[in-house]
Amino acid sequence: MNPKLRSILFWIHLICGLIVGLVVGVMSFTGAAIAFESQIIEWADRDARHVTPPAEGAPKLTLEEMLAKVKEAKPAVPPSGVTVYPGAESVVSVALGRGATVYVNPYTGEVREPGAQGWRSFFHTMEDLHRWLAASGDNRAVGKAITGVANLAFLFLGLTGLFLWWPRKWNLRAMRPILWFRRGLKGKARDFNWHNVIGFWSLPVLVVLTTSGAVISYKWASNLVFTLTGNEPPAAQGPMAAAPVVVPTPAPGTQPQPLDAQFAAVMKQSNAWETITLRLATPPGAGAPGGRPEGAPRGEGGQRGEGAPRGEGGPRGEGGPRGEGRAEGRGGPKGPQASAFTVREQERWPLFANNTVSLDPFTAQTLKTETYADFNSGRKVRTWLRFLHTGEALGWVGQLIAALASFGAVFLVYTGYALSWRRFVPRRKTQAVAPPAPVAPPAETNINAA
Repeated sequence: MNPKLRSILFWIHLICGLIVGLVVGVMSFTGAAIAFESQIIEWADRDARHVTPPAEGAPKLTLEEMLAKVKEAKPAVPPSGVTVYPGAESVVSVALGRGATVYVNPYTGEVREPGAQGWRSFFHTMEDLHRWLAASGDNRAVGKAITGVANLAFLFLGLTGLFLWWPRKWNLRAMRPILWFRRGLKGKARDFNWHNVIGFWSLPVLVVLTTSGAVISYKWASNLVFTLTGNEPPAAQGPMAAAPVVVPTPAPGTQPQPLDAQFAAVMKQSNAWETITLRLATPPGAGAPGGRPEGAPRGEGGQRGEGAPRGEGGPRGEGGPRGEGRAEGRGGPKGPQASAFTVREQERWPLFANNTVSLDPFTAQTLKTETYADFNSGRKVRTWLRFLHTGEALGWVGQLIAALASFGAVFLVYTGYALSWRRFVPRRKTQAVAPPAPVAPPAETNINAA
């Protein structure tokens, strides 16, 4: 590389890192912290999510009865989603508003609070820091803008860092110090070695995390994915925004089918399902849809995944707490709405793939079934980017890789600041002052000498 160009890139890299380093460090640390949130919460909730049937073949309450129990126990927040699981020992999960969840014993109607409140509080704090630096109210938009810009700057730092890392000679002697850690180094040499080695091995993952973070954060970046794949960008941001399904106008006085009948209709056309979630677009009583029912994948609607290596979301979101595609309930056609079910099957690929089944609530007839295979290329790529951001696209292995790369980014920030400090504030070397040489006493004069 031309030495002059290398010098220019170095100073741009250094100054940019000094400006955004602290924000990148916060997002990287919190991204690593929330990498295995879903597994930890599921483990911590293992007791609350299971019940003991009173007897073999004991009847369960209807879903309407369970929702009534939830509204009685939580009158301030309307139910926004219902998730059922296979197995006689499983609870029914009910989402409340846009963030809370309770469990219902299907045999007794007992409403249980989810466990692991400490873990949930921890992850909530980490997600808020990750997405908008824990800002609240009107300041949240400012925090989101800062993390978005810092994410783009981190992508730039990664690419320029590759150019600066590029060795002048490709031989083992020149490559060894920048490909692996060296023992016995201290100070500047150690920080330089760590910065190069961690940056080299984590760069491919960090590029994916920051690129996907930009797509999650900015509508123009999301639209660019659709444009580059030859597809029309959707009106709403995010890969899961789909056109609402029109329901035929029922005869006057027709009542919707019971929820159990609607769930049964979905179960018949599902293969070895793992969870089935119904979004209550018009919750009984009042309220608006929202929240992420237990068992649903982490979406982009709020707590995580946007703007930096994580952990979209954030990874989760484009505007509000968890769950992508909130635009479906806004500005759509008035009148009866289809019952929108999300089905997660045990045998699926990609791992994040769900099936969406839209039923006529008055007849329990299927109006539309949409699978991952039905997505256009732009929506497929956009969805992959969403779940690559959190690592969930590749299961726990992908989450581990994303967590390690994010943790490595924390050390990149530390070593970057340490190297800059040593450059701008050099240590003064104290030179030892040699003691003065002893002076021999003057020779005595013999006054008696002749």
